[in-house]
Amino acid sequence: MRVPLSWLREYVDVAADATPEDVLAAMVSVGFEEEDVHRFELQGPIVVGQVVSLEPEPQSNGKTINWCQVDVGEAHGGVRGIVCGAHNFVAGDKVVVTLPGAVLPGPFPIAARKTYGHVSDGMIASARELGLGDEHNGIVVLSDLGLDAPVGTDAIALLGLDDVAVDVNVTPDRGYAFSVRGIAREYSHATGAAFRDPAERDFAELQPGSGHTAIVDDAAPVRGNVGASEFVTRVVRGVDPSRPTPPWMIARLSLAGMRSLGVLIDITNYVMLEIGQPLHGYDLDKLAGGITVRRATPGEKMTTLDGQERKLHVEDLLITDESGPIGLAGVMGGGTTEMSETTSNVLIEAATFDPITIARTARRHKLPSEASKRFERGVDPLVPFVAARRAADLMVELAGGTLTDEGGALFAEVFVGEIELPAGFVQGLIGVDYTDAEITDALTTIGAEVTDSDAGWTVIPPTWRPDLTDKWSLAEEVARIHGLDRIPSVLPTPPSGRGLTLLQQGRRRVANALAAAGFVETPSFPFTTDAQNDLHGSASGEHLPSIRLANALDGAAPFLRRSLIPGLLQIAHRNISRGLTDLALFETGVVFLPEPGVEYGTTEVPPLGVRPSDETLAELNASIPPQHRHVAVLLTGNVVARQPGRAAEAAGLGEALDAVRVIGEAAGVTIDVAQAQRAALHPGRTGVLMVGDVEVGYVGELHPDVAADADLPGRATVVEIDLDGILALAGAKSIAASLSTFPAATQDVSLVVGADVPAGDVSAALAEGAGALLESVRLVDDYRGDGVAAGSKSLTFALRFRADDRTLTAAEATEAKLAGVAVAAERFGAVIRD
Repeated sequence: MRVPLSWLREYVDVAADATPEDVLAAMVSVGFEEEDVHRFELQGPIVVGQVVSLEPEPQSNGKTINWCQVDVGEAHGGVRGIVCGAHNFVAGDKVVVTLPGAVLPGPFPIAARKTYGHVSDGMIASARELGLGDEHNGIVVLSDLGLDAPVGTDAIALLGLDDVAVDVNVTPDRGYAFSVRGIAREYSHATGAAFRDPAERDFAELQPGSGHTAIVDDAAPVRGNVGASEFVTRVVRGVDPSRPTPPWMIARLSLAGMRSLGVLIDITNYVMLEIGQPLHGYDLDKLAGGITVRRATPGEKMTTLDGQERKLHVEDLLITDESGPIGLAGVMGGGTTEMSETTSNVLIEAATFDPITIARTARRHKLPSEASKRFERGVDPLVPFVAARRAADLMVELAGGTLTDEGGALFAEVFVGEIELPAGFVQGLIGVDYTDAEITDALTTIGAEVTDSDAGWTVIPPTWRPDLTDKWSLAEEVARIHGLDRIPSVLPTPPSGRGLTLLQQGRRRVANALAAAGFVETPSFPFTTDAQNDLHGSASGEHLPSIRLANALDGAAPFLRRSLIPGLLQIAHRNISRGLTDLALFETGVVFLPEPGVEYGTTEVPPLGVRPSDETLAELNASIPPQHRHVAVLLTGNVVARQPGRAAEAAGLGEALDAVRVIGEAAGVTIDVAQAQRAALHPGRTGVLMVGDVEVGYVGELHPDVAADADLPGRATVVEIDLDGILALAGAKSIAASLSTFPAATQDVSLVVGADVPAGDVSAALAEGAGALLESVRLVDDYRGDGVAAGSKSLTFALRFRADDRTLTAAEATEAKLAGVAVAAERFGAVIRD
């Protein structure tokens, strides 16, 4: 909210020597954020001059200029010759002259310069050049503004261009501060300066009369709130729309960020900025019958003041007459009844509209306005009568109109609920030992009615503060009025036993371990296609149910993901297209796994601002599909770049299995790998990941067709694991065993088994048979060739044995090895290779 200081001083005692920065500092002290300081970027000398003579001189380019002699006063050099291209003035007119040395907005410095064969010793200024508006067709003639000042007078002060405005950021809950009235009140709170409320007027003089009472016909109120609870009209006849808007008003409107649009519209905007009540003026002679406020009908249209024809929604609130819609209530008026240069009789409207209705209409039509900005935040319901009378008075004063007894009013009882404020509550919440007097004084200062009660106080907030709804907001007001600097800066002591859960700790360990291993975390959006869900969300590629979003961000990807792999593929493609070909990526994120035959989602959305009941929350939770947190890895390109003396090493299954090992160790589980098949992965290069007997994920190389569809130029290997699942299987904390100080005994064994027997199963059989003495078993060779029968393979394992209490003999190690071989022979027909 931009507030010119001259305007602010009308309603609160701002010290004469107070700077804009002082005013902003005061506003900050009561909880408002400062934005900026706005000035007319002018520098004198800019003075009143009188045209002594002007000689039209046609030019070769077809343009005619005026060679003028302008008297600017003896103090400024007397009569000066000035070239001017405008033609809306005559000899004897008083104008605004910018003399050499002056600077206009831009910045545009003024100097004597030769042009059109003359030396122009200054410039006669237009309104736009002075920053007073957009008018640039002619220069400013003071008589047109109703001004007459001696030659040589400082025009900057005469036109109000020496004013300055402070810009205060108003939060959405403090709509009352979108007015000079509200800012003046808050400045009074901050400094103790005397405040004069512009809305304090004798109610008898505010009565609007009769003959133009509006009808509200709201058959479908939003959340039970009627669209218009108050509607006040006043009639001013005989206005002259050609009268100039006074310079002081133009200057204030300009500093407040609004353009001058003619005296009638300027008056309605001025009153809105002053009191905070949006107004609208209708050309009374263009109205057809009485005014009705109603909701739009299906298919109804109207043309707003911006010239746009708008298709209306049945929730839109309209101002109508017998001809149809003449305004979007609280947002923008219609073109058929707007005030214009032919208007002579004006109907002024001031109303109280439902904030939710206005906010939805403004957003629905993408039509934010100064009026809707105030209505949707809540306007003081006691000021429509004041605002209507204030606008009528200004139209009489500035536009030559006559205030009549015509008008009308739709009254509504204004009820503000009581709030119980317990004694001691404010002190306990804020942490400051306020006295009872300080609490009641603060609440009384902001306009609340405070009475004693058995438990503390009963508080009725002022009508302009709809944000004060409970004891917590009242406590905030006490802290704000008495200074936020009184609140001590004390760090709270966290209660014991809090912090990250075991599940959260596990997730962080896994992510940190992958990052430490050289992988880059790349979060992605959880949106994909139905086909991608089928391909990567199931082993066989069969169709599985997916959750479709009702309002998807991307219409091409409207489904929630069942797998993290599609997102990693998109990220890999994006990086490769930018020249980054060696990638090791990972993501931890939620996947959505709806169960077949179960309907998810809800068509009923609880209203905002009201906590849903436990039953409603239970229904909402039941409408959400199961969500599991997964971790996925993708590798492509080289794991080791080519360098002198070493060839490049491509990332493959080995590196993917290393990632599985890193994840398992960080999660505290042992993950085993067995051969498997998946539709999206390469046959024979796919493994299923197991923790005990539980399947937790998969690893493998992408099928060449899948890699090609993802625009990946080479091989890519992927891993996807149910992260929450393996963390749940980890159980209690692992306790590290004591290290044996005795030496190890190592032996190798080569077993011939069928080519279709997984090496992992043979390794598990060896470990089971060898017993507790076996410390580790590692596959070191898989041979298929001469010396091994067709359909068979030779698997060589490196075994390491160790005892905790003694040094093993070779015989003990051999015995344990053979026991393992016996189990492998029993299960798979394994024989020791000669």
